[in-house]
Amino acid sequence: MNSVTAEEVASLEKMTIGQLANKYEQVIGEQCRSRHKRYLIRRIAWRLQANSEGGISERALKRAEELAIDAEIRVTPPRRQSELESAATIPIVAARDPRLPPSGTFIEREYKGRPLRVLVLENGFEYEGRRYKTLTAIANEITGSHVNGFQFFRLWSKK
Repeated sequence: MNSVTAEEVASLEKMTIGQLANKYEQVIGEQCRSRHKRYLIRRIAWRLQANSEGGISERALKRAEELAIDAEIRVTPPRRQSELESAATIPIVAARDPRLPPSGTFIEREYKGRPLRVLVLENGFEYEGRRYKTLTAIANEITGSHVNGFQFFRLWSKK
């Protein structure tokens, strides 16, 4: 690489992304759609070097075209029928928090002299005839402020 090109490539490191985008459009001749500084520096530096040293030889371009004609290009591999069938039969099970008691049991607590009773469901909770997604929602309803549900109902982690 000649000294002028080397200096020009070195100056890219000091440019802002906006300046690099303008330089990209000048050198490459296309609209710049990236804001990734390292990518822009590499693309501009490659083009500057290719312009100063002549780029890829005609022989190399011709060989690349020949290889491209013979190649069967796929972006993603084909899916096999067995993969499709097995993917459809695998049930997705959500991880259940180990601090929760089994479904169908009650969580009981007394708060300000009033007994509280929450039914644990398979996918949520029931309190006073209403369903809730989380214990925190129930604790917030009872206290009127944000409270961690596990902490409010004294369901400490079992370490």
